[in-house]
Amino acid sequence: AAEQESPPGSRFVCTSLPLDAAGAGCPLPPVPMQGGALPPEEELKATVLQLRETVLQQKETIGSQREAIRELTGKLSRCEGADGKSAWKNEVGKGKDTMGDLPRDPAQVIDQLSRTMQTLKDRLESLEHQLRANVSYAALPSDLREMLQRRLGDLERQLLSKVAELEDEKSLLHNETSAHRQKTETALNALLERVSELEKGNSAFKSPDEFKVSLPLRTNYLYGKIKKTLPELYAFTVCLWLRSSASPGIGTPFSYAVPGQANEIVLIEWGNNPIELLINDKVAQLPLFISDGKWHHICITWTTRDGMWEAFQDGEKLGTGENLAPWHPIKPGGVLILGQEQDTVGGRFDATQAFVGEMSQFNIWDRVLKAEDIMNIANCSMNMPGNIIPWVDNNVDVFGGATKWPVETCEERLLDL
Repeated sequence: AAEQESPPGSRFVCTSLPLDAAGAGCPLPPVPMQGGALPPEEELKATVLQLRETVLQQKETIGSQREAIRELTGKLSRCEGADGKSAWKNEVGKGKDTMGDLPRDPAQVIDQLSRTMQTLKDRLESLEHQLRANVSYAALPSDLREMLQRRLGDLERQLLSKVAELEDEKSLLHNETSAHRQKTETALNALLERVSELEKGNSAFKSPDEFKVSLPLRTNYLYGKIKKTLPELYAFTVCLWLRSSASPGIGTPFSYAVPGQANEIVLIEWGNNPIELLINDKVAQLPLFISDGKWHHICITWTTRDGMWEAFQDGEKLGTGENLAPWHPIKPGGVLILGQEQDTVGGRFDATQAFVGEMSQFNIWDRVLKAEDIMNIANCSMNMPGNIIPWVDNNVDVFGGATKWPVETCEERLLDL
């Protein structure tokens, strides 16, 4: 029957036969004896089957591990967000968990990542043990061993890299928080100091012009500086209150220097000389007497027409003259210094010519004031700031130990005369 052709669609039925019933036309494969060695072909075939099953199991394990790595990488990617570090900071600031089911504390994140990495390593080691139990490790293909070792190394490097990034992020957050706290504390301390100063009244002037400049020592480094400069002038009036404590000579209450002429305008009294007014290095002696340690109001007028000048003390005209640098316009763009005489523009001070004392209400006009206006200013019946240089706090800087203080009222200065 086996030799006849089978009709289409038919199939064979195989039935086991006892060993003694085997005929000559139906040979059976040799059956190894119990405990005997298999033929090389059969042993190779069994090894291939075992390797195939092992590879399938490894593929399933690697697939599940890939899912775990993909899930972990996705969670780590959320930390790196679209906006990087700022996104994480913003989300953490809002109390939002940017890592899904991971804790928002960076230290906890690092701990959980470490545990996850250890779990994966344990799973890979378990897989390796299973392979050793099933087949000889030497029987595994070298490519498969290298692939497993390479995958394990890559996984460790990836996880360590992510942990290092989170450590850096944690350190950065800590540093920025510390810097912000320090900056806030510095600002608060500065504000508290300012409030304390205002409470003590050291610099709390009643109005922008209610202050005086104090120059307590005769040195070449204490001075005040007017921020504004002078335009070109064909006439001027300079008025100020001053109280000198120096002897002999009060020094230099103010000086104006321009490039090429250090003595463009200077009021000076040094040594036993009388008070002098210098215009373009030309000199006029003024009949003023103000070295008694009391407050005095001084006004000086000048016009380029015939070099006419006038000198007022405490509202009274004490002297006049002419031919002081006639037809010479005052040059613009120079430096105006309080308390020092300039040998170069803005510098080269001489301690022997320094002013020692206090001054206030230093004003300059671009015209000759009338005598009645000067009297009204001196007797405190009129307050008229200079239209070129007004006496305001933000226009006066002090250097070298010179200070600003609240000034006595105009009436109190009058009582000092």
